[in-house]
Amino acid sequence: PGAGGGGAGCRGCPREEPSWGPHRLALLVPFRERFEELLAFVPYMHRFLSKKRIRHHIFILNQVDHFRFNRASLINVGFLESGNDTDYIAMHDVDLLPLNEHLDYSFPEAGPFHVASPELHPLYHYKTYVGGILLLTKQHYELCNGMSNRFWGWGREDDEFYRRIKGAGLQVRRPSGITTGYETFQHLHDPAWRKRDQKRIAAQKQEQFKVDREGGLNNVRYRIESRTDLSVAGAPCTVLNILLDCDTNETPWCTFG
Repeated sequence: PGAGGGGAGCRGCPREEPSWGPHRLALLVPFRERFEELLAFVPYMHRFLSKKRIRHHIFILNQVDHFRFNRASLINVGFLESGNDTDYIAMHDVDLLPLNEHLDYSFPEAGPFHVASPELHPLYHYKTYVGGILLLTKQHYELCNGMSNRFWGWGREDDEFYRRIKGAGLQVRRPSGITTGYETFQHLHDPAWRKRDQKRIAAQKQEQFKVDREGGLNNVRYRIESRTDLSVAGAPCTVLNILLDCDTNETPWCTFG
C-alpha cells in the first residue's frame, strides 16, 4: 500500500471516504539515521490522522549524502516531490508524537498553523518558535519561497522561516483550548544516544541571523537517489533517498571538515 493514505492493513484505521473532504496533507519528515523513531512514528501518525479523517501521505525525507544535516533543504525537496494530489504540508519532526486528539491537522486556510506551539512543546517555549510541527497550504509555502537552504547542522532554520512568514504578510496561528500543557506531545529523542550536530562555525553564526532573501525553493540543489513505497506495520509511507548538493563557496559550513 504505497500510494495515498488509505487504511489498507492498518488495524482500526477507517479507509478514506468521500466524506473526508477535498484536502490532502503531505506529511514531510526530514530524516537521517533514526530508524527506531521512524518505526514508531509512521504507524502512530497514520492511525492518528486516519482517526481524524484527514487524507494524508507520509514522506520520509532521508538525507543520504555526506554533508551535514539540512532540515530546511529536505523540506523544500519534499515539497517539490510531494505531487499534485496533496495541497498542504506538515513539516513534522520524527521524534514528536501528538498525544492529544483535539490537535488540529486540518487544511490551514487562514495561514500557517503551528501545532507544536511554545506553550505545548516539551522543550521550546520562546514565542517566535515555529519548529516541531507546522502546517501550511502549498500556496502559502510558495509565497515564502520555502525555507532557506543555508542552514547546515542542527537548528536555527525555523527562526529564519518565522521571519519569512512575517515578510510574506502571513500570521502564525496556534492551537487554543488544549488543556494538556507540556503533556500534549511525546518527545522520543534520547540526547545521550543521539548527539545533535550543533557545531557552529564563526561565519555560520553571523550568517544565520540574516534573512536569506535570495534562496529557498527556487535554488535547492538535490538529486533523488531512490523513491520507495513502504508499509510500516501496515501504515503506508514513501521514503525519498535524497542527495543534497552544497556550494562550498556559498556555505562552507556544509561539510564536517
